[in-house]
Amino acid sequence: MLKYHAVNSLTIAEVVDPEEISGPGEILDLMADARYNGSDRMIFHSKDLNPGFFELKTGIAGEILQKFSNYRMKLSIVGDFSEIKSKSLNDFIRESNRTGIITFVATMEEALERLGR
Repeated sequence: MLKYHAVNSLTIAEVVDPEEISGPGEILDLMADARYNGSDRMIFHSKDLNPGFFELKTGIAGEILQKFSNYRMKLSIVGDFSEIKSKSLNDFIRESNRTGIITFVATMEEALERLGR
């Protein structure tokens, strides 16, 4: 289910109360719904993602995030990423935040602020 936020005349879709998001099929359905409702920006909560998403070797993150890049849709993932031990995942998060298409943030407020630009 998507909840919509209006920020600076932009519409941002927040994924709320989903079944676990485990792959690109669910992502494409959510993206299509968001686009239909005028949004090219989306927010996920890390708790709703398959735990394998955060293990880069599974390829789940790459497959899902590639959809956002291909369809030119911005994404913020909200969660506590301070406890991540994986150097490669920390590097991935840092690089993603630098480029700005996909961002990893701590709060909804930060997600809305970044996506509202």
